[in-house]
Amino acid sequence: MKNTINVGVIGFGVVGAGAVEILQANSYSIKQKVGSTLRVKKIADLDITTPRPISVEDGVLTTNVDDIINDPDIDIVVETIGGVKPAGSFIRRALEAGKHVVTANKELIAKEGKTLLPLAAELKRDLMFEASVGGGIPIIRPLKACLAGNNIAEIKGIVNGTTNYILTRMAAEGLSYSDVLPDAQAKGYAEADPTADVEGYDAAYKISILASIGFTSRVDVAKVFSEGITKITSEDMRYAAELGYVIKLLAIAQNIDGAMLVRVHPTFIPKHHPLASVDDVFNGIYVNGSAVGEVMFYGRGAGSMAAGSAVVGDVIDIARNINFGATSRISCTCYETREMLSMDRVRCKNYIRVRTEDKPKVLASIATAFGDNDVSIESVIQKVLPNETAEVVWLTHEADEPNTRRAVELIRALPVVKEVSNWIRVEE
Repeated sequence: MKNTINVGVIGFGVVGAGAVEILQANSYSIKQKVGSTLRVKKIADLDITTPRPISVEDGVLTTNVDDIINDPDIDIVVETIGGVKPAGSFIRRALEAGKHVVTANKELIAKEGKTLLPLAAELKRDLMFEASVGGGIPIIRPLKACLAGNNIAEIKGIVNGTTNYILTRMAAEGLSYSDVLPDAQAKGYAEADPTADVEGYDAAYKISILASIGFTSRVDVAKVFSEGITKITSEDMRYAAELGYVIKLLAIAQNIDGAMLVRVHPTFIPKHHPLASVDDVFNGIYVNGSAVGEVMFYGRGAGSMAAGSAVVGDVIDIARNINFGATSRISCTCYETREMLSMDRVRCKNYIRVRTEDKPKVLASIATAFGDNDVSIESVIQKVLPNETAEVVWLTHEADEPNTRRAVELIRALPVVKEVSNWIRVEE
């Protein structure tokens, strides 16, 4: 048992500062749980002059990451800077220097986990990443340990707090996307450049990580279908409510006949579904296992203390491993190679909103386009608009994605159709 286990933190932003604050505030109870004092010896950041909400001892802050990687007394390195470069290089160097690593970096794990995790195992060092998905929600460890006896059939969730906040406000207040985005940025929920969140890339990184663990096969994030929320309008929100649904940006991973189908897109889900009540910046992750059945994980998906909590949990786990001579308790479990399916394998209901001329036979011509592609209709809503136009909303029965796509293309080309305003998939 070591009297003191030293920690180095790379990145003193929101997550890094939250982790340091928790380590400081709960130092006594953490020591009782680990058997050693956890000491933050060094914190590296490009900016060490801007005041933070917490204070550290003189000499702890540095602008040189080598002060952490090359320090033989530092046992655990925490990386919270994000992105692939230079974070990936820092983690590799830390592992090669004999250190254990904790990261909150979802993009790096999604893209480079296939090389970093085997490297950590080869070097007999821990690389843990609980904070990479779900903020403070425990989900990585449950999938790798608590649910390890299950064959996972599906993982479905709301894993991006920024888009969930925007969609929640749009639904509750009848606002447009452009109305809510500046407010989300002002509150710190959205970045100045929100592309990664609102286009679904952040959610794609996260569901790639969860699917890789759940299906024991590496997911190529470049093959994950990703569609964002920028085309969702207040009209779509109103029709969703009228039809008994809410709109969420869902990340979905399915095990289909031994292959993987992984996708991110806006989705109609029934109001009674557990994920429908996950609002604001909260996340909800729904897992279907062969033995456990359906379970759901819910909580704050982002923020200094939520993500910091997950980081500190990993630090404590590694500290215990150090004291008991155990490593790689949560090493890479991607021991299979499964095929990744395309969106052509999706079969679901669909919401399609069309703006048309207001004249006879319009509905019939659109219905024919659906019928010719084996897409049957569940319900239709038609509303008259100014200037001799109409808006028609179609809710289909379950249909194969290629059939729906062809039908939408035919409808878009009809002379009486002015615009296919939106097409949103429906998950029951």
